[in-house]
Amino acid sequence: MKIQYFVSRKIQWRIFPFCLGFLLAIIVNMGIGFPLLSLSAQTSPRSIRPEIAAPMVQQQLSFLALENDYLSQESGQVSSNNTLLLRLIRYHEYVKSRPLTYRFDWQLTFADYFGINEPIKSNRYPGHRTLVENPLEGDRKIITSLNREQRNQLINSLLAIYNPKSLVADPVVPSENNEAVETNSQPQKPQRGSADLLLPVKALPAKK
Repeated sequence: MKIQYFVSRKIQWRIFPFCLGFLLAIIVNMGIGFPLLSLSAQTSPRSIRPEIAAPMVQQQLSFLALENDYLSQESGQVSSNNTLLLRLIRYHEYVKSRPLTYRFDWQLTFADYFGINEPIKSNRYPGHRTLVENPLEGDRKIITSLNREQRNQLINSLLAIYNPKSLVADPVVPSENNEAVETNSQPQKPQRGSADLLLPVKALPAKK
C-alpha cells in the first residue's frame, strides 16, 4: 500500500511542472494575448473609417477638387462633408469590397473610373441615395482629368494611411514611358496610355 502511494506521489510530482507550465501559458495569453488582439483590431485598416481617412488624404492633395457642393436629399442643404475622395474610398471599400492595403487594387478602382476595368453602376455609386444629383459623372470627369503623376500621388496618400509599409517595401521599376493619360469628354472609352493605371507607381519623396 505504501509502495503504491509512493509511486502515485512520484508521478504527481513529475506531472506538476507540466501542469504549472500549462497554467502559466493560459495566464500569459489572457494577460498579453488579448491586448495584442485588441491593438491589432485598433490598427486594422478596416477600423479607419472613410469619413476619417478622406480628410487626412485631402489635405495632402491640393490639386484634388472637393466636389462637395451637392445637395442633400434629406435637408436640401449642401452636403459639404460628402466629398469626391470620400465617395472614392466608399466605392473602393464598400461597393467593390477591395482591400485597402494594396496598390494594385486602388489601380483597379481608378481603371473603373476610366471605363477600362469593371463598369460602375450608377444605382450603387456612393451618394446616389443621399444626394439630389448622382455624383458619378462629375466624379468620373475629375478622376479622368488627373494626370499620371497626380494619380500616383493620390494612391500613395491612400497607402500612407492604410498601408504605410508598402511605400517602402514595394520596389519601383523605372518606366521609360511616363506620359500622362490623355482623356476626352467621353472617359468611358479606353484611351491611349490608360493601361498605365495598372503599372507600379513611384513613391512620394520623403518630407524634409
